[in-house]
Amino acid sequence: MKLLVMLFAFLLVGNYLLANDTIIVRKDPRLDVLVSKQAQMNKRLSMMTSSGLYKGYRIQIVSTTNRDQANKIKADILSKYTDEKAYLLYHSPYFKVRIGNFLKKEDAEKFRKELNKTYPQGVYVVEDAIEYSMKDDDEVVPK
Repeated sequence: MKLLVMLFAFLLVGNYLLANDTIIVRKDPRLDVLVSKQAQMNKRLSMMTSSGLYKGYRIQIVSTTNRDQANKIKADILSKYTDEKAYLLYHSPYFKVRIGNFLKKEDAEKFRKELNKTYPQGVYVVEDAIEYSMKDDDEVVPK
């Protein structure tokens, strides 16, 4: 009986002590700004490769073993599409001509359809490390 009374008293006192403990946390509003900036940085870093370029898409126009043909196609592309960058890559034994820096595959597909009119021999979208730079307002613009 004595044990039951002590247990009852302990529960009553313990409950009273827990009910009166109130912690008020006043958060500095600058922490919200800091958290949002960190989230933006994490988003940017997740889009980057180890070389500092962004994960994106380019359009491959030709893959050939003939260097002169690849250079001719690249020059032709640069003259027709002056606002896009063209790239000549060499992966032995092939020379590949690619164009554009697209962050979204949908944008690359739109441009590919336009290129198919000029180059119907198998133009396709490939994943590649692309040159992009981020603005402070988190928009992506080509370099």
